[in-house]
Amino acid sequence: MNPVISTLLPAGLAFIMFALGLKLSAADFRRVFAYPVAVGLGLIAQTLLLPLTAFGISTFFKLAPETAVGLMILAACPGGVTAAMITDLSRGDTCLSITLTAFTSLLSFITVPIIVGLSLAHFLGEAAPVDYPMGQAIGGLFLITLVPVAAGLLFNQAGWLTPAVAKTLGRLATVVFLMIVFVTFFTEWPNITAHFTTVGPAILKLNVTTMATGALLGVAGRLPIAGRIALAVECGIQNSALGITVAVSLLSVSGLAVPSVIYAFLMNITALAIIIVRQLQAGRAARVGACQ
Repeated sequence: MNPVISTLLPAGLAFIMFALGLKLSAADFRRVFAYPVAVGLGLIAQTLLLPLTAFGISTFFKLAPETAVGLMILAACPGGVTAAMITDLSRGDTCLSITLTAFTSLLSFITVPIIVGLSLAHFLGEAAPVDYPMGQAIGGLFLITLVPVAAGLLFNQAGWLTPAVAKTLGRLATVVFLMIVFVTFFTEWPNITAHFTTVGPAILKLNVTTMATGALLGVAGRLPIAGRIALAVECGIQNSALGITVAVSLLSVSGLAVPSVIYAFLMNITALAIIIVRQLQAGRAARVGACQ
């Protein structure tokens, strides 16, 4: 990939994470004490079950080693910045979604390097195209994830930006996210077309399975329907921009970004399906209520 793009990717991701921080407050972190079961289930699903599911799918579909590592990178990433918006449109628990995104994003500078290192060793071994300096990866992710989120949180708590400016930056972050996905999509188009028939079904299965896992954990934890929706969306909407950045900028192997690019496309299709179903359910309930 173009060296300029590889350099700009971390800056773009840092901006996205800063915009995420602008949506957070201290209350989002205190919520873990108010809803320990819901937050605990979400963290287990995101940091443990999702990577295990990706590992199982990579093995079942017998994915090429590089593709399998790319899928594991995607699975290691925290919830996506659009998860709260999708949860809201799906009439889920938006506050729970924001809290889970905040915690998984803050943990990502530790969890992502560990999972990526294990994946490189397992699937590629000595054939790995890069040496993987764990410490450097942790430091790099610390700078492009934790620091921007903390800065955004500080700006929000201190009131240094007006709500209108913060909202504008949030919209701009969505544009930056789309730019990252589209630039990588067109750059990696030959790899995507060559592997879509084998990678696509595996990625779709990962997305649907993790969403179902989140919903089932919500049922097991006796969460209300809004909480189950939040867990399902949080598990299914991944920060694919981080997956792309890890592959392209930290590992310098753009082919590892292919699963993240395809996932960014497919996850929004399933998310749209959930939104439509939930909106139809809400409309039906409103009509029934009006007739009573």
